[in-house]
Amino acid sequence: MKKLSKALLTLSSAALVASPFAVSAQEEDGLSAIMITDQGGIDDKSFNQSAWEGLVAWGEEHGKEQGVGGYDYLESPSDSDYITNFNTAMQGGFDVIFGVGFKIQDALTQMSGQNPEQMFAIVDGAVEADNVASLNFKDHEAGFLAGVAAASTTESDHIGFVGGVEGVVIDRFEAGFVAGAQEINPDIEISIEYVGSFADAPRGKQIAAAMYANGADIIFQAAGGSGNGVFSEARDLVTADPERNIWVIGVDRDQEEEGTFEVDGETRVITLTSTLKEIGSSIKTFLENSETNGFEAGNTVFGLAEGGVGITDGELSEDVISVIADYEQQIIDGEIEVPETPAE
Repeated sequence: MKKLSKALLTLSSAALVASPFAVSAQEEDGLSAIMITDQGGIDDKSFNQSAWEGLVAWGEEHGKEQGVGGYDYLESPSDSDYITNFNTAMQGGFDVIFGVGFKIQDALTQMSGQNPEQMFAIVDGAVEADNVASLNFKDHEAGFLAGVAAASTTESDHIGFVGGVEGVVIDRFEAGFVAGAQEINPDIEISIEYVGSFADAPRGKQIAAAMYANGADIIFQAAGGSGNGVFSEARDLVTADPERNIWVIGVDRDQEEEGTFEVDGETRVITLTSTLKEIGSSIKTFLENSETNGFEAGNTVFGLAEGGVGITDGELSEDVISVIADYEQQIIDGEIEVPETPAE
């Protein structure tokens, strides 16, 4: 499928803030790495899964095996599992430990401070320490394009946003989505609800049911595993009434598959488009850079200009694709500054 943003990440050592903590990776077997997830697990079809796919790609391309000495993961069903998983990862002797998700930031901050010789990295968080690399994304820019797509496609002039857990990352998605939609139609109705979890698909389904019942015909879900409930509700509604024209916008990876199903013997797709977040590519290229040049701490942020975020063509019309491409270029050129918080 053609993408509006090719998302070819290039992570160079110059992009990182120089740090006195640098570990050479010239050992015979190179680095080993493990990721610790937030809620949702590696099969959430979204954020964590994208991160795991990147780690697997790095491992397989460099002849490493899953397990100690290679690459692996630890899942965190609840926040209370973070510290335990960090300790397990260190006991396993992994060189680089990734914390995936902003909810894990406090635990990683604590563990990195207590273990200054251990290399850490966090995705969607920022920890200022000599032994931590932070990888972040301009989710608000991708959210803006999703808002443009929704407002340009809706037939009811009522769209919805379902977030997982409120915080700086999902705030960016919400702020960008609202700004993009209002750029197309200042009077559009936008319903906004939060699940309160990234792993509660039943609650996500319940919220989506209420939004669709109240007239929204497109919902952008930025809710991790909870977002699967939004897809489930949309599929159920269309199965019950094939004439109904409703959509879901996916997040973090191409979620067309989640919205593709059979209705009356025909294939139906309800994934309008998906925002892209090159989490896997950022992890892979960061590790490759670390093996070549040594680990360097610092904060790196990827946006549309860097190919770190984007959006799929999905089921969008050619006219809408053209409109989105124009706005994407305006953002890259600095003509549009997308808000990062709902209050902006």
